[in-house]
Amino acid sequence: MKLTYTLTLFITTLFLNAQTNNLQLNSNIILPKDSIESNILTTSINEFLVAAQQPNEENKLVLESQKIETFILLDEINGIEKSGKFKENFFYKPYLTNVVSIEKDKYLVQISYMGVNEKTPILSGSFEFIAHKQNNSFVFSSTLIRNTKNWKVLKAGNNTFHYESSVNHSKIKEFEKLANSFDKKLKVSDKHCEFYLTSDFSALQKMIGIDYKLAYNSSSASTLSSGISNKKLILLGSNSATFNNFDPHDLWHDRLSLVISRKKVNKPIDEGCAYLYGGSWGISWKDIFTKFRTKVSSNKNMNWLNNYGKFENFGESKATHLMPEYVLNALFIQKIEKEKGFEGVWEFLNCGPYEKTNENYFKALEKLIGISKTNFNAKVWELINNEK
Repeated sequence: MKLTYTLTLFITTLFLNAQTNNLQLNSNIILPKDSIESNILTTSINEFLVAAQQPNEENKLVLESQKIETFILLDEINGIEKSGKFKENFFYKPYLTNVVSIEKDKYLVQISYMGVNEKTPILSGSFEFIAHKQNNSFVFSSTLIRNTKNWKVLKAGNNTFHYESSVNHSKIKEFEKLANSFDKKLKVSDKHCEFYLTSDFSALQKMIGIDYKLAYNSSSASTLSSGISNKKLILLGSNSATFNNFDPHDLWHDRLSLVISRKKVNKPIDEGCAYLYGGSWGISWKDIFTKFRTKVSSNKNMNWLNNYGKFENFGESKATHLMPEYVLNALFIQKIEKEKGFEGVWEFLNCGPYEKTNENYFKALEKLIGISKTNFNAKVWELINNEK
């Protein structure tokens, strides 16, 4: 057995070392005592991490019953090996740092992505996930279900909320009402959203298996999400443990993503919708427009056509940015919806992803409400002056 294992491990090591992103074994790590199981586990982990750099749907080593919960972690691992600073696609290598048996045929696995520059180690990310033995291999899941197995669950329409101790029921009802209004516009009827409520971004990360990620250094509040088929998973990490507040702006984006990838829609138009329907950073559309009128359109010599695409922030800070382009699109959307209904807005959203030339954007704008590059300035001023 020992000789067979040694030969198998040697061959496996040669194979792994031939790979650009092979799994590194910490010399002090304690693996399962069964040498065959240990070899199968490490081989499966390596294959899983290699597959994690491809689209989620192509990863065949994800536990079938926890796909969406695992995809949210895979999104964080995808691209982790690349360093823009050092201009290397595989600068950070995956190191197996811990394997803990948690149940029969189940292990908690910890991986750290490390790189070395001038003899100084740099940690890019550290993750943990669960290995489930199936037949003669292992499949993997995030730690989300395990870490929240004792949480409470509340269903509200097509939404399910997972929370640890208590939740604001009146805020949930307010959320459901607004979500239903967005769903009606978007003709959403068979989509389901699951929300996990956490106190801050650090707690959110640990819940899904992110022990550390360099890109999130010092981040205290954020949201992560993933989607599959007719289901979307959303993790709230912005003082959201009891759901005492929610952002209507983000809610618009979440509901839109149920019917189409936001990468496929024109972002400034999408943001215009979010401004109009949900405000931004807790500021209502009315107050956003007041700021815009004071800080931007007070310049009566403004050339809107020449400035479209510069994205010059008129918000209070970089973190709470507000963009003139989004305000202009909110005005256009308001006019389109009044004249053409939301079908017109949907057509506008789908004129194609944002591009600097904006050719498709202007074609759609002219078709829908007669605004072209030629009359852009005059029409924009007209909409601004007529907005109350």
